Amino acid sequence: MAPVVELAGVSVVRGRSTLLHDIDWTVAEDERWVIIGPNGAGKTTLLQLISAMMHPTTGVVGLLGEVMGAVDVFDLRPRIGVTSAALADRIPRTESVGTVVVPASYAVIGRWREQYDPMDLRRAAELMGQLQVGHLSRRTFGTLSEGERKRVQIARALMTDPELLLLDEPAAGLDLAGRESLVATLGELGGDPNSPAMVLVTHHLEEIPRGMTHAMLLADGGIVAAGPIKQILTDDALTTTFGLPLTVSEDAGRWTARAVRAG
Repeated sequence: MAPVVELAGVSVVRGRSTLLHDIDWTVAEDERWVIIGPNGAGKTTLLQLISAMMHPTTGVVGLLGEVMGAVDVFDLRPRIGVTSAALADRIPRTESVGTVVVPASYAVIGRWREQYDPMDLRRAAELMGQLQVGHLSRRTFGTLSEGERKRVQIARALMTDPELLLLDEPAAGLDLAGRESLVATLGELGGDPNSPAMVLVTHHLEEIPRGMTHAMLLADGGIVAAGPIKQILTDDALTTTFGLPLTVSEDAGRWTARAVRAG
């Protein structure tokens, strides 16, 4: 299958700081990746690269058959669905859920002067139903719980039928029930063969949905390990990544990590 992401020799340098270095990475269209690493590892920078929001300092970034620097990013970005805390902060709290989701078809946030055709409205309704927020369509975004906002963002990200879906810490800030409910929904999405390629960023193994096929471990701007998830999420690899002795376990596609007790 054709890759949707191809990074070759990619580095990002800002001032005297190297945020990413020597990244080689390929994502196929049927793969679901999770990126894990400590704070400052370079996860957000990597996501900005593959969402066409940033150019590398060196190396080549290929996205959806195009090469960054040789394509208009405004043509590329609608083909990539993104959820993140930064995007959520830009959504007006007074907008209704419906008018948060539908305008994604026009690559805008909130209402402007666009006219929505019946196909747009039907797709928005279907996605909100799939993400279990259809009953909230008339509620304003600011009145939703954190978990409901996360689901609305994912519905919005899927509105353009993207070829690549990027999820930046989708379960962050949720309580246990909210996390488990959202992780289950993401597992269903990842298990759907019609879903786009997925890249999910998290700090916590417990937030990895079932159905993720590959994992990348990042530390200090470089790749510690990357490949099929069961080969990568090991005690030794996680210990190296986080600089703490860890033991990893997996049960029916769900993962946990615990510190090793001294003695």
